[in-house]
Amino acid sequence: QVQLVESGGRLVQAGGSLALSCAASGRTFNRFTMGWFRLPPGKERELVAVINWSSGSTLYADSVKGRFTISRDNAKNTVYLQMNSLKPEDTAVYYCNGFLPPIHYWGQGTQVTVSS
Repeated sequence: QVQLVESGGRLVQAGGSLALSCAASGRTFNRFTMGWFRLPPGKERELVAVINWSSGSTLYADSVKGRFTISRDNAKNTVYLQMNSLKPEDTAVYYCNGFLPPIHYWGQGTQVTVSS
């Protein structure tokens, strides 16, 4: 059973930094594409960043390019999202996602609130 557990969300001031973690367990993830999505208040869920677990290749939403960095630690089976220069519009519940076609696995989410 795949399990994804996010941590690191909290209240932070605009301009600050925050690092989210996603601990993955339950199977081997080297064939997965891992990602972070977010659900802003009153809006639809949106892609933030993805990383191919095997190759390490990444992709980012335009809104976070240059500010956020996704990475993974193979030994710890953990995916990270380093968020810098945070803006109030980054406020959202952030979800870790693991995709092995055709199945998506989701974590429970972690709240990030950026105050102005």
